[in-house]
Amino acid sequence: MGNAVQNEYGFYDRLNANFPSQVIVDATEICNLACIHCPHPEFKKSPHYTAKSLTLELNNKMADEVRDFGKGITQYIRYTSNGEPLANPKIYDMLKYSVENSGTTVCLTTNGTLLNPKNLEKVLATGVDLIDISIDAFSDEVYSKIRVNGKLPITRGNVINLLKTRSQRTKPLKVVVSYVEQPQNIHESKDFEKFWKDEGADYVIIRKLHSASGGVKQTAETLREKGTEQERYPCLYPWERITLNPEGYLSFCPSDWVHGSNVCDYRTTTIRETWQGQFYTELRKAHTCNNFGKHEFCGQCPDWQLTTWPKKSGRSYANMIEDFGLTEQV
Repeated sequence: MGNAVQNEYGFYDRLNANFPSQVIVDATEICNLACIHCPHPEFKKSPHYTAKSLTLELNNKMADEVRDFGKGITQYIRYTSNGEPLANPKIYDMLKYSVENSGTTVCLTTNGTLLNPKNLEKVLATGVDLIDISIDAFSDEVYSKIRVNGKLPITRGNVINLLKTRSQRTKPLKVVVSYVEQPQNIHESKDFEKFWKDEGADYVIIRKLHSASGGVKQTAETLREKGTEQERYPCLYPWERITLNPEGYLSFCPSDWVHGSNVCDYRTTTIRETWQGQFYTELRKAHTCNNFGKHEFCGQCPDWQLTTWPKKSGRSYANMIEDFGLTEQV
């Protein structure tokens, strides 16, 4: 990869060398669904799975650090990733603490199945700024095939209730619904988008299918074949985000199912030290030089081509947050 390409990627716009612009919180490894595009069903059978959930203590440490060092830099804290956040019984305390102490936007991503009236009341009481519900289907038949163990009438009812109930809050709440487009549901994409826009969702996200960092083998092979058609460019994540996972480690990838991106134990360090430290420096160099000899996890991942650099390759989740006016520009 030439110098021109190396100079094209780095810290600019919302990306900051001092602290990550996004902090991803993976609150638990536990999930109540077995979605076909997700590695979780196989993950549960692997030695990597421990059914752990993030502790409130580490969550609060993270929120305090965002307040102290991420002001004007961290656009949002996003509770998402490899489990269903509402399966962590401390999630409501976590959200509330982050809302009240981090000084930035707090987002919750959920599959919506547990967002019953009782849990919804507790979520709304946290003051969270945005709730993103992953649904992935318009019809009951397709939902049952993709979101195994889930029932669309329940999920849909929960989200419609959320859209109606949020008006009772004095603090504005944005509601987003999302859809991973794949062979089983692509024929429903337009119907899905129209339905939820008509129901009052603030944004409908149609996502491209990714391989979960190589975790879904068939998708990974398809993306690898596609990736040979273009020169590999750096994945955005080492310049944009850091993940706090259920085991209490900081990692550089939000879709890591084999602990291949763990950097360090958050109990013994800080986000700021890690972000500015040697590991991240070398990881960024590996991406800009396209040399992954010491970073095999990144080297085998084909999802780099789906990451969206600011003002280069389309819109991203961060652009949506900016559109909502939930964060200020760096």
